[in-house]
Amino acid sequence: MSVAERIRQQAERLTATERRIAEVITSEPQTIAFGTVALVAKQAATSGPSVVRLAVKLGYGGFVEMQADVQRDVARMLGPARDRIRQKPPSDLLERVAATEQDNVVRTLSGIAPTVLERVVERLSDRTHQVWVLPGDTTAPVGETLAVALSQLREGVTLLAGPGISAGRMLGGLRAGDTLVAIDLRRYERWLVDLSRWAVTEGAVIVALTDSPLSPLATVASETFFMSAQSIGPFDSMTGGIALANALVAGVAVRLRATAPSRLDTIESVWGATRAVVAEPPGSNGSTPPAPSRRISRRTDLAESSLPADVDDRAG
Repeated sequence: MSVAERIRQQAERLTATERRIAEVITSEPQTIAFGTVALVAKQAATSGPSVVRLAVKLGYGGFVEMQADVQRDVARMLGPARDRIRQKPPSDLLERVAATEQDNVVRTLSGIAPTVLERVVERLSDRTHQVWVLPGDTTAPVGETLAVALSQLREGVTLLAGPGISAGRMLGGLRAGDTLVAIDLRRYERWLVDLSRWAVTEGAVIVALTDSPLSPLATVASETFFMSAQSIGPFDSMTGGIALANALVAGVAVRLRATAPSRLDTIESVWGATRAVVAEPPGSNGSTPPAPSRRISRRTDLAESSLPADVDDRAG
């Protein structure tokens, strides 16, 4: 079991002092990996014995044993894609990929506490405050999945794009009480972490989608979800993160059943009027394509009502 998993299991039992030490592990893992007990204690504004006690509480024989585990974590963070590309490829590639991606989804969703999910869904459904989605370069697919779907259910959703100058300019409309969803994995992008910390000072509530209690995003977030990102290939998988985004959207859809259908109707009407989507010709493959209103019902499970007839005609 890694240091991150141990901290996650013991999170509710950590004292205020131990949490400060855990924050040092989170934001400065190199300090733990290559420093001394005294240096770690100084960074956490505590004593050497407190550092050792945390190591023991996490199940280690002492600081040295915990340090070795953190060193392995740091080594994995330094260049996973570079290292993985040099590994011998599996002979049963498709089977391994299928098993790994299924495991990512199960690990990600099974680790969600229902109370945390309920609180976050409630925030994302609050139309009196804006939602800002801030993904890193690697986690952009997760951020886009979340932001695009949420924006179809409610107004006031903004997908932020890096680097920091661009995202900072877009965040000019941030107000106290808004929700910022920060999404990133190991080798966390500094500008993203810095913007998240700034948003806290402005009164925003941070929801983190990340990979570990050691993530610097976890230390600034009010609520945190952990994504499993294991991969057979050289790059971290986003499958678990996209499943998490879909779960959040599904929860918001349930809460906004009264208002979302009319918004979706309008969106479909615009698409139909501007011929934004290419409809499958009737009779292709021996079947007739479903009407737009039925696609809405299946995609969102929000309403049984159909779009106006003129929209259906244009879409057809």
